[in-house]
Amino acid sequence: MYENLIPRFIRYVKMETRSDETSTTIPSTQSQVEFAEKLMEELKEIGLSDVSYNTKNGFVTATVPSNVDEDVPTIGFIAHMDTADFNAENVSPQFHENYDGEAIVLNEAENIVLSPEDFPNLKNYVGQTLITTDGTTLLGSDDKSGIAEIVTAMETLINDENIKHGKIRVGFGPDEEIGIGADLFDVEEFDADFAYTMDGGPVGELEFESFNAASAIVTIQGKNVHPGTAKGKMVNAIKLAMAFDAKLPQDEVPEKTEGREGFYHLLNISGEEEQAQLSYIIRDHDRAKFEERKSTIEQIAKEMNETLDSDRIQVVLKDQYYNMGEIIEKDMRPIELAKEAMEFLNIEPVIEPIRGGTDGSKISFMGLPTPNIFAGGENFHGRYEFVAVESMEKATDVIVAIAQLNAAKGA
Repeated sequence: MYENLIPRFIRYVKMETRSDETSTTIPSTQSQVEFAEKLMEELKEIGLSDVSYNTKNGFVTATVPSNVDEDVPTIGFIAHMDTADFNAENVSPQFHENYDGEAIVLNEAENIVLSPEDFPNLKNYVGQTLITTDGTTLLGSDDKSGIAEIVTAMETLINDENIKHGKIRVGFGPDEEIGIGADLFDVEEFDADFAYTMDGGPVGELEFESFNAASAIVTIQGKNVHPGTAKGKMVNAIKLAMAFDAKLPQDEVPEKTEGREGFYHLLNISGEEEQAQLSYIIRDHDRAKFEERKSTIEQIAKEMNETLDSDRIQVVLKDQYYNMGEIIEKDMRPIELAKEAMEFLNIEPVIEPIRGGTDGSKISFMGLPTPNIFAGGENFHGRYEFVAVESMEKATDVIVAIAQLNAAKGA
């Protein structure tokens, strides 16, 4: 049905668009700008109107005009252009038709195997066509599946006048993977009543609750002297860093939590005797518990400093995004519409809180309710990432159905 969907996706993933958290530009990498330019050309060729690139926030936006007389809500669909912090150069997509449920050898030379023993979710795709890489890169289904699905759905609406729909806005943004992509999103310019990010995982996912999120940078100043004369003088910053981490709840980490359980995640530790640094992300669905977690980080630093000769431990906390459920639960129209669309397509909605966040987490707090819908991919951010062709087709179906049902409600 969607003859351009998979060729479009393959073309997208072969374009390297990795973001860079050390950059000061918007987007953070030139490759995202180049991708945006090609995407704009494609949207114009398909027939979308108002195609533009916002140099302030890096978003490509466009419109599919309404083809009904009734006044119905304007819906937005959003996806991100960047990929995560893993090799994304020379992506080589591999097709595995009629998957048999057994291990897939991604790269024989390097002994890289995608196995259901490690990833039981593979068993959900027996008989389907899987797309993987050769194991040396990520795939980029997060979130080029979402982009391909949105573009293909818009192409379908434009080419088939029998599909009735209201005005639709689309937006493709940068730097979601480094947590800053939606910081400058222009809600007023986007001009939608509500929106969806197509940035979820397996078929059926419909998410309107996310983590509250913050980062914590803990910098520790030591004092280095010759170890032969160090007694009573040396302050080893590395040892203090280890002691700091040991004071955090050791079971409240990603590898030991699930569902709504929050965590502290040590991303990086670096340093030497003179100075060390720990980098954490802090996550919790509950706002009060989230604030308690931040306070715990500060309290550990305070208590350790009291035992030292000076305030050698400094903490910098930065909120990243909040639980979008606080906003969306006030207006559940987008959730009810998406549920109805999935049920119309015989897709069972799976409504669970995201153990993460999307651009919608920030955009919702800007005044545009933006829950998240599945895009189909699995095992994001690494060499074992894959997506089923059938999942992408279903996600595209959902976008089209949302547009149709929205128009029907106004008739």
